[in-house]
Amino acid sequence: MAKEQLGARVDADVADLARKRAADRNLSLGDYLAQLVLEDVHGMRQRAMTAADRFIGEFGELLDAAEDAQAASAKENRAA
Repeated sequence: MAKEQLGARVDADVADLARKRAADRNLSLGDYLAQLVLEDVHGMRQRAMTAADRFIGEFGELLDAAEDAQAASAKENRAA
């Protein structure tokens, strides 16, 4: 995969922490930052899936009932 150089200005203490964390993980600073971004993206997906599961758990029966009523109405309209 092609790599692209990015430039960002951060506080000196943040830059120092980033370098130390990258070294702790035996990663280059660029690979460490890329890993953080990917973890953030995958984390958002997981949070969205968790929220969707919670929504379906809370409102699933109501949605099923509405879908059944819509199907019954469509069947009646076709029969008429």
